Amino acid sequence: MTQPAKPSKIFDTYRAMHPKSAALYERARGVIAGGITHDSRHLKPFPLYVDHALGSRKWDVDGHEYVDYWMGHGALFLGHCHPAVVKAIQEQAPRGTHFGACHELEIRWAELVCKLVPSAEMVRFTMSGTEATHLAIRIARAYTGHPKVVKFHGHFHGWHDGVVAAVNPPFDVPMSAGVPSQILDQLLLCPPNDIKAVDGLLQRGDVAAVILEPAGGQSGTTPTIPGYLQELRALTERHNVVLIFDEVITGFRYAPGGAQQYFGVTPDLTTLAKIVAGGLPGAVVCGKKPLMATMAHRGDSVWDRADRVAQNGTFNSNPVCAAAAIATLELVADGGLHARANKVADELRSGIADVMKRVGAPGTCFGESSIFHVSFEGRPGLAGFDRPRRGDLYQMLRCALLNNGVDCSSYHGWLSAVHSDEDVARTLAAYEKALTAMAADGAFKGA
Repeated sequence: MTQPAKPSKIFDTYRAMHPKSAALYERARGVIAGGITHDSRHLKPFPLYVDHALGSRKWDVDGHEYVDYWMGHGALFLGHCHPAVVKAIQEQAPRGTHFGACHELEIRWAELVCKLVPSAEMVRFTMSGTEATHLAIRIARAYTGHPKVVKFHGHFHGWHDGVVAAVNPPFDVPMSAGVPSQILDQLLLCPPNDIKAVDGLLQRGDVAAVILEPAGGQSGTTPTIPGYLQELRALTERHNVVLIFDEVITGFRYAPGGAQQYFGVTPDLTTLAKIVAGGLPGAVVCGKKPLMATMAHRGDSVWDRADRVAQNGTFNSNPVCAAAAIATLELVADGGLHARANKVADELRSGIADVMKRVGAPGTCFGESSIFHVSFEGRPGLAGFDRPRRGDLYQMLRCALLNNGVDCSSYHGWLSAVHSDEDVARTLAAYEKALTAMAADGAFKGA
């Protein structure tokens, strides 16, 4: 592909529509490193600043309304400000926002996770998905006595040092600077969907765990092929290696019991975040009792000091977050909301693919459950995307969609249970206008 033939009117329109966002960004740059607090919020010429949200919609500081497919980075399966979640927060906040002590809400939260998630015999709380994968890997290493972890190209497990390799192509370049090579050497990298390659790595005899997103890397951008998870489960059992499902995205979205229920495969450990805390900060590591028992105090001074897996965290199982979590998990438990969200998502994916074809944009739209992916490179192969994406095209697309009342991630979006047919119709109209504007600016020449 070539660069756009001329400066884009899309960005000029965006600047003209969002003067208050521009002003806030200038303020932010003076006090916030890089001007943003999450790398995915980076947007040229400047990020969008939101004032409030409700249901499937949100409104920016300049007064524009959007159909929202960020949904709290996938955390808000019930939509923004669901009445039950808001009520739970309002009732708990006056009772205490932090006890520095155990409380009944954390037990109720844990009981719900154990009831819904097949692998969850016991749980431990953290505050983020990154913390959860960090802890899960530590548990696996302590349990097995082995140091190495198998990770797949294109799969994302947070931003801690131990997992930042091979997230985006080129896969030999870590996602971040500042990570010692000695830490990255503990990862064994593998292409997705290649069971023979995994088998070869496990035969080394020093592997503690295999970790993956069960629906495929980066929210399913590279889907797992049919039967692969079953083969991986059998293989890890044969080699006595811990299988970790990173269900930060898929947990309670693919089904009440997550992707493991959806695909019928039970891992040894599972990491959960986003929906598990009702859209508030909170995450979970859960799994089989023998593994989780590595965290328990035994009253043995040697074990408790040197052999036990330690974990602290000031805000773990925060009572306000626990209240929101309980309200959310009770509502998603029967699976009815999933069926509705999936149906709307099917209509949206099909519609976007049709619009792309009609406008002459390269690529397509695909996905499953209540997630959609827009790819100018087409569908990924079995090993995913092996070359860097045209970031300029996706930045242009996002700005063009914002100009037409839709907000989503550069590559994909997450639906909620409250997205409607009206939202789909509005979104498809926005995609048609956005892609048409991109074509007029020469964005797809040479594609």
